[in-house]
Amino acid sequence: MFKQFIQRSYRSYSTAVGFQPKIDYNYLSQNATTIQKNMLNRNYGKVDMKQFNELNQTRLVLYNQLISLRSKRNELSLATKQAARDEKLVFIEQGKQVKSNIKQCEEQLKLTESQLLEQGLSIPNNTHPLSPIGSEEKANIIKIVGTPRSDKDLLDHVAIATKLNIIDFEQAAVATGSSFYYLQGMGAFLELALVQYAMHKAASRGFLSVLTPDIVRTNLAYGCGFQPKSGESSQIYDISTKTTDSYDIQLCLAGTAEIPLAGKFALKLLNEDDLPQKVVGFGHAFRTEAGGRGVTTKGLYRVHQFSKVELFAVTTPDQSEDMMDEIRELQEDIFTELGLCFRILDMPTEELGASAYRKFDMEAWMPGRKSWGEISSTSNCTDYQSRRLSIRYRPKYQTDQNTRFCHTLNGTAIAVPRIIISILETFQQPDGSVEVPQVLRKWLPGEPSHLRP
Repeated sequence: MFKQFIQRSYRSYSTAVGFQPKIDYNYLSQNATTIQKNMLNRNYGKVDMKQFNELNQTRLVLYNQLISLRSKRNELSLATKQAARDEKLVFIEQGKQVKSNIKQCEEQLKLTESQLLEQGLSIPNNTHPLSPIGSEEKANIIKIVGTPRSDKDLLDHVAIATKLNIIDFEQAAVATGSSFYYLQGMGAFLELALVQYAMHKAASRGFLSVLTPDIVRTNLAYGCGFQPKSGESSQIYDISTKTTDSYDIQLCLAGTAEIPLAGKFALKLLNEDDLPQKVVGFGHAFRTEAGGRGVTTKGLYRVHQFSKVELFAVTTPDQSEDMMDEIRELQEDIFTELGLCFRILDMPTEELGASAYRKFDMEAWMPGRKSWGEISSTSNCTDYQSRRLSIRYRPKYQTDQNTRFCHTLNGTAIAVPRIIISILETFQQPDGSVEVPQVLRKWLPGEPSHLRP
């Protein structure tokens, strides 16, 4: 399954998109022990670094052989031109043999590079030295904002939404299936209010506003790091049309606006003076992962489709740490202004996606669920995505002509369903109404202070 996913995703890189991922094989080989340990810490066990090293050594040997053979071909070509008539046939025959050897060497090199690329793409990003090692329970709580509401007899968001008549799960199940929903009435306006608020807030901090496509190339999604771990299935909805078959799927539904926002910079060569670049995008997220229904996933908490406002930045390597702080501070301001009780966690290795060098999650206290629930995350992907999507920059001061790979970062400003859950459960009132956060009121019809049954 995973191997087919890689082959399917990257088959069209050179033909449809026009570039190849630039994996630093020598760096990976030289740091094989560290890389293997990192994969173990992150629960990514797809690549045997011993085999990877052997493939890389084979690649280097074949490459040097090819250089030597091509040099020999040039020498024979020159010798043939300068040789006497009776000597030409000897050089011509030697040239034919060298040509045959070159073809054979090129084929072997192409096969080896293909195998090496497949393995290289399966290796996750490095990990920040301060990231905790282990499973979700090892997360470090950095900060708690607000006090968890603990009143007795608090309702969950499904019960509240039913009284307010703002969500319809039953007809969504008829129209599409389980884990889908309709927002209606003030529920629809609440989503639009959250989106408007978050987009304006980000724009005030210098983020360029973007409305993104929801359909993207499958290899773009994979290049962003949306790849399954060992034993897991893909979370991506592939799109099949009459022009594609099951072995050549080129398009998929975006799992997050991060993917099309990254695509906005793919294949670009930027000037250092133009960095950092910051964008905020609104789009819809589609994920196959909704899973079974239960207390922890009921209602809006885990669905197949939802609206999302995403922050994305492209920086130089020296700028990425500061940019991560900037994104996190913006997220914190948003959730503070919404009046939510939330906490910030430095996430452990097993909770890092393939692309993340470091990740901070934000979890809101959801009184109806009587638990913390993730509402946002921030990831520094360093050059993981830029190497796969060819996002580069030209240094302002350099002694060579080489370009450098940018760093990319992403963070969720608003994941609409999770924030609606948090608002409904946090601000529910004894009379069945829900107080509307002050910052959202101007975006709602009539600027109401409460949503009422």
